[in-house]
Amino acid sequence: MRRVIWILWPSFLVGGVAEAIFFTLFDPMDLHVLGNPVDWSRTAIYTLGFFLFWFFAAASSALTCFLQRNAEDVNRLCPLQSSDRPPGCPKAELAEHPPQRP
Repeated sequence: MRRVIWILWPSFLVGGVAEAIFFTLFDPMDLHVLGNPVDWSRTAIYTLGFFLFWFFAAASSALTCFLQRNAEDVNRLCPLQSSDRPPGCPKAELAEHPPQRP
């Protein structure tokens, strides 16, 4: 949950700033999509613009969080069966000699 907040809250702020800057420079009624003028209301265009900016900022933040993982986090779950693991793999050794419980 903490990572979700790390991703969504800053991207929400960036989405708001990006929308303010974009629509300060461009009038929503002058926008064209694939050569056709957009016939939505200003409020609908502002709303869609905000959610698009928020989405792209969230995708950027999520990619950053994904790429920050260290080797231990990446290798925590081994996709190989214990018999297919290479020699010297700590998880292969654990499968051969499971820890004893008292």
